Amino acid sequence: MYLRDLYYDVRPFLPRPIQVMLRRRVAVARRKLERNKWPIDDGAARPPLSWEGWPGNKQFALVLTHDVESAVGHAKCHEVVSIEMARGFRSCFNFVLEGYNVSIDLRRYLADKGHEVGIHGVYHDGKDFKTRRIFEKRAILINRRLKEWQSVGFRAPAMYCRHDWLKELGIEYDSSTFDTDPFELEATSVRTIFPFCVNGGDNGAGYVELPYTLAQDFTLFVLLKEKDISTWKNKLDWIADHGGMALIITHPDYMSFNGNKPGFGKYPSHYYAQFLDYVNSRYHGKFWNALPREIARFWVQKHKGGKFPSGSHPRPNLRICMPAYSFYETDNRVIRYAETLAKRGDEVDVIALRQAGQSDYQVINGVRVFRIQERILNERGKIDYLLRLIKFFFRSARLITKNHLRAPYDVVHVHSIPDFEVFVTLVPKLTGSKIILDIHDIVPEFYASKFGASPKGMLFKVLVAIERLSARFSDHVVVSNHLWEKKLIRRSVSANKCSVILNYPDPSIFYRREKTRNDGKKIIMYPGSLNYHQGLDIAIRAFSRIALQIPEAELHIYGEGAEKSNLLRLADILCLDGGVKFFSGVPINDIARAMADSDLGIVPKRNDAFGGEAFSTKILEFMSLGVPVLVSDTCIDRFYFNDEVVQFFKAQEPGDLAEKLLFMLKDQSFCRSLSAKALVMAKNFSWDLNKGMYLDLIDALSAPNPVKAKNQHKGRHGGSLKGQG
Repeated sequence: MYLRDLYYDVRPFLPRPIQVMLRRRVAVARRKLERNKWPIDDGAARPPLSWEGWPGNKQFALVLTHDVESAVGHAKCHEVVSIEMARGFRSCFNFVLEGYNVSIDLRRYLADKGHEVGIHGVYHDGKDFKTRRIFEKRAILINRRLKEWQSVGFRAPAMYCRHDWLKELGIEYDSSTFDTDPFELEATSVRTIFPFCVNGGDNGAGYVELPYTLAQDFTLFVLLKEKDISTWKNKLDWIADHGGMALIITHPDYMSFNGNKPGFGKYPSHYYAQFLDYVNSRYHGKFWNALPREIARFWVQKHKGGKFPSGSHPRPNLRICMPAYSFYETDNRVIRYAETLAKRGDEVDVIALRQAGQSDYQVINGVRVFRIQERILNERGKIDYLLRLIKFFFRSARLITKNHLRAPYDVVHVHSIPDFEVFVTLVPKLTGSKIILDIHDIVPEFYASKFGASPKGMLFKVLVAIERLSARFSDHVVVSNHLWEKKLIRRSVSANKCSVILNYPDPSIFYRREKTRNDGKKIIMYPGSLNYHQGLDIAIRAFSRIALQIPEAELHIYGEGAEKSNLLRLADILCLDGGVKFFSGVPINDIARAMADSDLGIVPKRNDAFGGEAFSTKILEFMSLGVPVLVSDTCIDRFYFNDEVVQFFKAQEPGDLAEKLLFMLKDQSFCRSLSAKALVMAKNFSWDLNKGMYLDLIDALSAPNPVKAKNQHKGRHGGSLKGQG
């Protein structure tokens, strides 16, 4: 937005050749960067739900439009009409209101010949939507001319507009967007080759959005200096194959007629004539050549007055970025979000950590993963830990800014820890992106637990202040459990911008399956981070008390973390080399298979200020796999679960844990009963059944006229899971 405003501020002082030269250089660079998304973005081909096709069973719709930017273009309109009428086509001419005199005779001529007239802004200066005050002042003139000209359509100069502001215009349609066009100064693609409705508020004042789907003539022949119409033809064929709307924009201003040699910034008009000839020859009788107003009225008629039922229109695909100071392959929460968005057609970039031997960049199930920093989970001190976070902060800020300036993100979903990572989104936020802060672990308590800091100390207070500033900077805060939601609302964030999304298991990964081993062993398993609050030392001490009584039992610990060396040392001291086995962290699909092969899951967290309130997704994952799980009776786990679906033991008491381990390993009937009830409950709390709350949040924040995102969660699961089994 700011780059566009700067360009239009200085443009009047730049000679036309300089303007074109600068834009050519940018266009050539962007073409290389966007070669996989321009001129064709495969993600834009998805039709509306229950799509029944165009009138008369036509294969596709063809909409011809012309933007007349100056008196020079105004003088050439008759020649454009002659080209079209000779081939049996109709089109729409969009005029600037104050840049030149729009002849009433020309408007009458166009109407008599069956063409349409629309409005192309008040001035062609890119400032109609620069401020609300400017827009409201210009909207008065636009509405007056709409009535005088009996026009119903609008297109913003520079393809920049505010969809919620446009509801103040008396229009039936707008055409200020595009399916894909990285060459516009405000390059925000809607990623659909179909119209869609922009609904109004309570007064119902909405309109139909008609994105242009064929490259502009100025882009092809002036900026990129192409010498034929192959780009137009190839894109048209692709649109026709997918039954979409082929909407083209040409400019009479840049056309050279009568065989004259094109001057600087011009192209031969026969390119446009060749395009129309191609349409007629290849698709004769297969297309609907409609005026924009006809498309809009058809769309409204088909979709109940322009107000779509939920999910029935082609939602514009979004660009979303997720910075996370974690390893993507083992971060179940980030994976769930990212792959869910990618599956519905959104473009998702994840910025994450790199393990030794991994590549810097990889596409995983449609998600682009940028690994910008290698990490070994061995931080022993506060300074070491902080320096690594700061290093990631600057690297991720640089990459997000670079990617955003190339093609803007609609939403940046920042994953904490740390909270201050949200400030890497400064440039996207200033240019209109919406920011989500997702608090996986509540930072002040986590830091106190990890490094033994006092909850009453100055450092803890500083971390709370950072949490408060981070929440205020964000457009919405997501937290991973209801206890933390209450705490955050009490000290850092307002209730109307905070939502809870639990770590729901993905049922495509965590589902009941047969064991692949038959070795007679009794495998007790823990998968996850090896931090102090997880209580793995308690589990090892408890296991040492039953190892001799059940020699076939083994404790398998999967993961990495600061406590690993201490845990290895403890197992050695207790002479448990054969009974306690450590495994490195593995990708989520592999860990699910290992969990399914275990006989008993264990979650031995401490019931302290952090661990006692940290919800563990491992519990629901074990339950989804049909594996009985033994859980410490922390505040958070007592809040969500009951004795019918998990076996509790007294937190931080190895003796009670050993007693419960012995009981469960011996009583298989009890374990089967426990896991059967847990499985029923887990099915009701899977990601598939609850991902809608996340998608609703994303769509609410990125909508042209955003509603309060908190409202999107009404009616969702909001309390304890108790009794759900």
